Amino acid sequence: MTNLEKYNKVFQVILKKEGEELKELRYRGVPEWDSMGHMNLVGELEEKFDIMLDTPDMLAFSSYEKGKEILKKYGVEIEKEDA
Repeated sequence: MTNLEKYNKVFQVILKKEGEELKELRYRGVPEWDSMGHMNLVGELEEKFDIMLDTPDMLAFSSYEKGKEILKKYGVEIEKEDA
């Protein structure tokens, strides 16, 4: 499983969203991504990628796309989807 597949799976399981919906996800943009959903999302990503996000990065994790940038700081490359 690629890092992109793992990343997407976390969003699919925690936020109950699929496919093209993922790219548009933003914190508090859907009912499932509230403060509790945010902590669940961060915790699951930390577990899947064996990292520990710093508090400023947790707070900056405001969208699906921003999350990819933040994980890159921790050495987790999220591959771009094939066009």
